[in-house]
Amino acid sequence: MTIRILPAVGDPDAARTVSALLSQLPDAEPAPAVADSTALVDALAAAVQGAGAAAPAAAVEALPEVVLVHERIGPTPALELIREVALRFPAVGVVLITADAGPALFSAAMDAGARGIVGLPLGYDELAARVQAAAQWSAGVRVHLGGNPDAVPGPSGTLVTVTGAKGGVGTTVTAVHLALAARAAGRSVALVDLDLQSGDVASYLDVQFRRSVVDLAGISDISVRVLQDAVHDHHTGLGLLLAPEEGERGEEVDDRAARQIIGALRSRYEVVLVDCGSQMQSANAAAVELADVALLVTTPDVVAVRAAKRQVRLWDRLQIRKAEETTTVVNRLTRNTEIQPSLVAKATGTQMARTHVPAAFKELQPCVDAGRMQDLDGRSTVKQALWALAGELGLVDAPAARQGRGSHRARPSLTGRKRKAITPGAAPGSGTGPGPAPGAVSGSGAGAGSRFGARRGSAAAAGGPGPFDPAGPYEEG
Repeated sequence: MTIRILPAVGDPDAARTVSALLSQLPDAEPAPAVADSTALVDALAAAVQGAGAAAPAAAVEALPEVVLVHERIGPTPALELIREVALRFPAVGVVLITADAGPALFSAAMDAGARGIVGLPLGYDELAARVQAAAQWSAGVRVHLGGNPDAVPGPSGTLVTVTGAKGGVGTTVTAVHLALAARAAGRSVALVDLDLQSGDVASYLDVQFRRSVVDLAGISDISVRVLQDAVHDHHTGLGLLLAPEEGERGEEVDDRAARQIIGALRSRYEVVLVDCGSQMQSANAAAVELADVALLVTTPDVVAVRAAKRQVRLWDRLQIRKAEETTTVVNRLTRNTEIQPSLVAKATGTQMARTHVPAAFKELQPCVDAGRMQDLDGRSTVKQALWALAGELGLVDAPAARQGRGSHRARPSLTGRKRKAITPGAAPGSGTGPGPAPGAVSGSGAGAGSRFGARRGSAAAAGGPGPFDPAGPYEEG
């Protein structure tokens, strides 16, 4: 969310300082400072009139989210100015800048309608925290005043958790490629490793790091600057918040810390992917509870499916998440597997992702050994399936979901062997004919049941086949 800020500062030196700090805030759009109270009220009134009196919703949206009022503003005293702005423009969050941050002035400012106080001399962390808090409050008020109906107060980033039924089922690979797919679609993405004792996100992305999620655990108010120091900026564009190298330190991250950390990330990133590992602790249990989408990864074998069933029952007993609100992803699926996704759905009682990931470890092994999962070939069936899964979850748009795909004839089947399209009336293996009819059902086609509505990133939604089509006609080459 872009935060529009209008400072009202009479002193030129203070105005320059405020403008310099505001320019450093992420997602901030500061306007030039106004010099007195009259100019401030006139600017707000002009914004409302410019939107048109007959459109109250548009008038609300035309106002800035935050107004900063310096204590030396004139001719109207600062507290009276705050009271006037709060009464005439109730959707604007007002923050007072003052050298006296004592309890008496704080109480008077709150009574006047201010949403916070920033002490002088100005500090980046305090200013950023007060501005973001006022902006979130303003967004909530605008929803009730009939402004933008899509605006959601508080954290707005999509939170997706990836949990393994047991160790070794492909949880981290799934989380990493979902994050890479969302980033390739142009979204800001944070990838969090909450497998606190044995997290491997850093190993899969070849990262050397000093800070970890533990460094945020003891901080009661996570500011933008603190978050920037803890998050590793990967060259792929991902923001990485990694598990500690010393596994025993994972106990320092409790559910309260996890909720606060995730809330801070969601306020800054459009997508937050959390690798929860396979062992439930208070931190990753809180993440699963908060998640917009909770993925459970399993392989199609008896041991893993039993573990998935235990995990789902554990979440239900602890009132973390209901089975029907969980989406299960089947990894390493082959055509000859006796346990098919329909049986997994029946055993666990969860929703099933329409996209299944084929068994093709040979494609992954060079990247796994090199610790560079981001270099996986775009022709890999595993990558195609995981990026199609990102499209199914609504994390990517159609162009990103189709990135790196080859032609239908070049795509391998679940068994890894070449498949050729067969058309009615054409000789098998001839390779001629128009190919599958439009609207043909594919193994990862769109359908009902997604928590995010229609699949924006699926190939089926774009009118083409999925990355592989186990339900369609094929011929082994």
